[in-house]
Amino acid sequence: MTWLAGTWAVVANDARLELRTRVALSGLGLFVAASLVLVRVALLRAAPTVAVASALLWIVVVFAAAVGLGRAFVAEEERGTSLLLQLHLRPSQVYAGKLAFNAGLMLAVVALAAIGFRILVPVPLGAPAVLIVALVLGAVGIAGATTLLSALVARARAAGPLLPVLAFPVLVPILIPAVALTELASGSPAGAWSAAHDDVVLMASYAGLLISASFVLFEFVWRD
Repeated sequence: MTWLAGTWAVVANDARLELRTRVALSGLGLFVAASLVLVRVALLRAAPTVAVASALLWIVVVFAAAVGLGRAFVAEEERGTSLLLQLHLRPSQVYAGKLAFNAGLMLAVVALAAIGFRILVPVPLGAPAVLIVALVLGAVGIAGATTLLSALVARARAAGPLLPVLAFPVLVPILIPAVALTELASGSPAGAWSAAHDDVVLMASYAGLLISASFVLFEFVWRD
């Protein structure tokens, strides 16, 4: 089996299981929807500042990731299929497949959260392309971190409380520029890209470094 074929087999298997059970999709969707409604109720008729709205958006995204992506490897341990994956696939194939599936889930989460915020917490949006870049890079970076960490907590048998604790310090460097870019997207499109350049480079660099390091570390986590 080629490397890509093995990776795709992991993605396809996770997708089939998710379509059958809808555990992650329903959990993530319900969490995001409930969070958005609670934010709107808490704000009542008050109009939040752009900075506050940007921070609230990413708070919802991060906690949704902690709720939904933590089962990436827990399900394998529960079904007893982790040994089967170890015997037939290389660790890099398993990680890449889980990462691709989690990245797809995170892209759906950030899209739902962004659309929900536009409806329930309307703020100006002058540079939508900047917002899209922030959402995509943030989703990929969060997926990269939580995929590795979910493998760690699955071995520890404590996926619930442990994942958010481990994820927080890892995700802070990507959340700070993500909030800044979201705030910039609400301003004038003139000069938005030049102002966003440093934060985009920082997010892309950190996400790439995070995923590259995770490929290496996963070899030791998965074979342990």
